[in-house]
Amino acid sequence: MTLQAQILENAHLRLEPLDLAHRDDLRAACNADQAIWTELYPYSWAGEHFDPTWARVTGEIAAGRSIVYAAVVGGQTIGITSFGLLEAAYGVVEIGGTYFAPDHRGGPVNPSAKRLMMDHAFGAGVRRIVYRVDALNLRSRAAVTKLGAHQDGILRRDRICWTGRIRDTVVFSILADEWPEVRAKLDVRLAL
Repeated sequence: MTLQAQILENAHLRLEPLDLAHRDDLRAACNADQAIWTELYPYSWAGEHFDPTWARVTGEIAAGRSIVYAAVVGGQTIGITSFGLLEAAYGVVEIGGTYFAPDHRGGPVNPSAKRLMMDHAFGAGVRRIVYRVDALNLRSRAAVTKLGAHQDGILRRDRICWTGRIRDTVVFSILADEWPEVRAKLDVRLAL
C-alpha cells in the first residue's frame, strides 16, 4: 500500500491536502452548522473548538497517521474528509472525519469525494476501505450504503464523544474486488 496525499479532482469538487491556506474557509464552513457537532460528531470543529481540533488534526498529518483533505468547490473550502487508520501492513484504510457545509449536502459533493478517495486508495494497493459511522447518524449511514458499502456490524458503546455521550459505531466496508462494480455505479450516478 503506497497511499500518498495528492490533489484529487473531478467535475464536482477538488480535494486538496489540508494546509494553512484552507483554515479560514474551513472555520466558516464548520461554523455554518453548530448543532451537528454536538449531535453527531465525536469531536467538534465549531466555535472555540476549531483551533484545538486544527492542532490535533495537523499533528496527526505530520505524524503520518492520517491524510486529510480540504474539500474545495468554486475555489472555496466547504468541508473536510480524510484517510485515517493507515494500516499499510494490512492494506486497510478508513475514510472518515467528513463534514460538508449544509448547502453542499445531499448533492454530488459527498459521493464525488468518496469516489475520488476510493479510486485513489484502491489504486495505491488498499485491499479494504472502512467507514465508521455513529449509529445515530442516519443520513451518513444511508449515504455510505448508497455508495455501495457493506454493513459489517455495530460496535456497541464504542466511543466517548466530546459531549460525554457514548456512541455505537456502525462499521461498513468495500473490498478491492468489489470496487469495479461500486465504481461503475458511482460513475453512472455522478455522470462522470
